[in-house]
Amino acid sequence: MKTFSRALVATAAAALLLSGCSGSVSIGGSGVESDQLAQEVSDQLETTVGQAPDDVDCPDGLDAEVGAETRCTLTDGDATYGVSVTATAVEDGEVSFDIAVDGEPQG
Repeated sequence: MKTFSRALVATAAAALLLSGCSGSVSIGGSGVESDQLAQEVSDQLETTVGQAPDDVDCPDGLDAEVGAETRCTLTDGDATYGVSVTATAVEDGEVSFDIAVDGEPQG
């Protein structure tokens, strides 16, 4: 089991907020399906900090509309963090989005 330590989460949160980490996913229907979005968020976190979290869950997908937002949950060990995902562009069958991990774990 991987451990995405609190220090790494803090580093990831800071890096994502400062660098504007983003992803891009092909549109399925009217947006990005929740499972596909969760995988892309996890992949982007791994790329940014060199390690993937234990789990990312996105209960809702992301609409293919600039400004659309959804919330996901990042779980690592006993810690759970909120993740905001915001669509920034829709072009050529893809949705581009920014990812921001909350700086503090959920209570």
